[in-house]
Amino acid sequence: MNITEITKKAGAKPPRRRVGRGEGSGWGKTAGYGHKGQNARAGGGAKRGLLSEGGVFPLFRRIPKVGFNNKNFTARYQVVNVSDLDKRFDNGAHVTAATLWEAGLIRDAKAPVKVLGDGAIAKKLTVEAERFSADAAKKIESAGGKVTRLGPQPKKKFVKRPAAAAKKASPEGESGDAKPAKEAKGKEAKGKGAPQGEGGESA
Repeated sequence: MNITEITKKAGAKPPRRRVGRGEGSGWGKTAGYGHKGQNARAGGGAKRGLLSEGGVFPLFRRIPKVGFNNKNFTARYQVVNVSDLDKRFDNGAHVTAATLWEAGLIRDAKAPVKVLGDGAIAKKLTVEAERFSADAAKKIESAGGKVTRLGPQPKKKFVKRPAAAAKKASPEGESGDAKPAKEAKGKEAKGKGAPQGEGGESA
């Protein structure tokens, strides 16, 4: 059998009907659209959908927005099991996100990693990851390995201005000396601004 002999099933593609070519065909004049009205126009017909309520103010606009979604702020961890570490790494190896990526256990070397305790591990490994399950940490340490928790790395939303950071870092002594100097300047200004009439009378 050749590919040219393969045909579509009967009725899968109905023949195209030519409409509007004379009343003798049975599909002339209105061409199957009926007489005037909404359904006879281009793009006509009632919109039938889940959000269409036939002119009524829709429900999704009547109900206010409620709640908050933390989806954009959640940390998505790449999961690696201790059994995978035992299969892919040699005894005494140092396991990091970069080595996990090279071994094909994770897709992104920059994304956080969580080690889970599925399976068994017999090799002595030093593992660095953001998170460890209690079972995974126990199995790695019982095999003579070491666990290093890097911790979460939150995204910084606001960055402090350098001027504001320098102002905070300045010692308190400088700010304390500035106040007496300002007070002394104020007293000098008051002395200069004394009325001359009193001086003339005393003379």
